Amino acid sequence: MNALEYDRSHVWHPYASLKDPPPVRLAAGAEGVEIVLADGRRLVDAVSSWWCVAHGHNHPAIVSAIRKQCGSLCHVMFGGFTHAPAVELAERLASIAPPGMDKVFFADSGSISVEVAVKMAIQYQQAKGRPSRGKMVALKGGYHGDTACAMALSDPDGMHVLFRGMMPRHHFVSKPDWAFDSARCAGDVPPASFAEWEEELERLVDAHEGEIAGMICEPVFQAANAMNFYRPEYLDAMRRVCDAHDLVLVFDEIAAGFHRTGPLWAHSRAGAAPDVMCVGKALTGGHITLAATIASSAVADVISRGDVGAFMHGPTYMANPLACAAANASLELFSNGDYAAKVARIEGELREGLAPLAAIPNVKGVRVLGAAGVVEVERLPKRADIDRVIDETGVWLRPFANFVYAMPPLVTDSATVRRIADAVARVAALPPGPECHGDFHE
Repeated sequence: MNALEYDRSHVWHPYASLKDPPPVRLAAGAEGVEIVLADGRRLVDAVSSWWCVAHGHNHPAIVSAIRKQCGSLCHVMFGGFTHAPAVELAERLASIAPPGMDKVFFADSGSISVEVAVKMAIQYQQAKGRPSRGKMVALKGGYHGDTACAMALSDPDGMHVLFRGMMPRHHFVSKPDWAFDSARCAGDVPPASFAEWEEELERLVDAHEGEIAGMICEPVFQAANAMNFYRPEYLDAMRRVCDAHDLVLVFDEIAAGFHRTGPLWAHSRAGAAPDVMCVGKALTGGHITLAATIASSAVADVISRGDVGAFMHGPTYMANPLACAAANASLELFSNGDYAAKVARIEGELREGLAPLAAIPNVKGVRVLGAAGVVEVERLPKRADIDRVIDETGVWLRPFANFVYAMPPLVTDSATVRRIADAVARVAALPPGPECHGDFHE
């Protein structure tokens, strides 16, 4: 039995059935913006391997940093020890985080960093003598991960409905519908729906203040549930409400951060800054898993002076030295390269390539922000038809729900962006299937 046959019989892939598993391709290597298959074919990675490959696959600087670190220390428990890569990474993150945010807690993955952030918000309230404040406010249309707490904070009507019985019930406000288009935003007049949304948020918090610890959102870009780009004014409104009620404001920058939407941090388009921020995905350039939860000194001080004092979380692989070394190399690449300019170019090219798709009958809308282009369709084509386009174009796409999208590595050149846009166009133009055949979620 070869590798693909064994895989099909025994390996459970994400968001897949074992009864009739979707086909998979056998990857043998990767280089730059391409994935190399075992049969020698190459596929352009138009989704950055779930949005994390920022600098390209197998970047020499990051690979070298991991190899060098392997020679001295692969892992040590972070309880009772520290090490140079972690200290360096904490210093780097504090230097690029919003002012006053300089307390860094390392986590294994983005979902775990969200769990950590929520525990910080709750422990903050407990340290202030408010033990009843154990719930969060979140946005409908949001996604924060697949672990239990993160699922509970994601869209309650989204992909996690199967697990409602095990999840705590938080409070949700409507999905932001004042769309953000960087091509036309200055001087826009807020729609009536924005004022209504603000009132909805204020009413919710007023009614449940005694049980709310904080609020969480994906700033500007709701990714894996809605593919929604919304105006930064919503962030300012959240900041005002949190300040008025002493709530901890958490920004989940895992997908949107590190220039994916243009600036280093998606929330920097607003005047608001968070109390706690989650980062991940592109943190290591997509080479090895690592995330971090960055807290303000004010939040950290309250937690540390509470009755418990210690923050109650500790992953086994917290601050793994190999991952920290990779992240340091990745952040060095970000600091030395004009990624804002790279993303601005990709945004213009995606906009030019995808805008004409709005005329296709099956297309509901086209939107682009930074290095993310989304085509929303009435129904996805059949999986077999999508796979045929992938094979014919040599561009790897991963449509889900009713979205065909591209989020290429931030170093993708112009010719390859045009190639990606053409592949997206070909998928969008396919006949719609009878039902959703793509992944529900990325």
